[in-house]
Amino acid sequence: MGKLTVRALRAVLVVVLAGTVFVQALMVWTLVSGNDPEDGTLPLTALRLITILGMVSAQVALVCVWRLVTMVRRGTVFSHAAFRYVDGVIGAIVAAALVWFTVTAVNAPGQRDDPGVTVIMGGIGLAILGVALIVLVLRMLLAQAVARDVEAVQMQAELDEVI
Repeated sequence: MGKLTVRALRAVLVVVLAGTVFVQALMVWTLVSGNDPEDGTLPLTALRLITILGMVSAQVALVCVWRLVTMVRRGTVFSHAAFRYVDGVIGAIVAAALVWFTVTAVNAPGQRDDPGVTVIMGGIGLAILGVALIVLVLRMLLAQAVARDVEAVQMQAELDEVI
């Protein structure tokens, strides 16, 4: 992975992380200060809390991706240590899907005249879970690569002994 690619990805990760922290801080301030322009109606308050939790899941994924990029840059991504961060990404995506399903459930009573919106939102939640499954498949590929790398190191050690 080139230096330009790593720097560009890290810049995007920093901007997104800073943006989510800023929005979280504003939402927490609105909830705590009592200066809610919408008068703190229950669905809106619930949606704000759900959004804060959703952003936490995004932040976890961002930090895990940052660590994986660091490992790629150092050439250590094909190790067992990478699994922790890939599992973190998978967990964050599943958490985001659960948050989205919660948003769908909170929003559903207001969509009685047009239930198609709720169905579409449920479909988006399934698509988010599909992304988690894709990352899980990529994790399996990483596991195969790590196993092959360990095997290659063992064969090289045996070959070195013979020579």
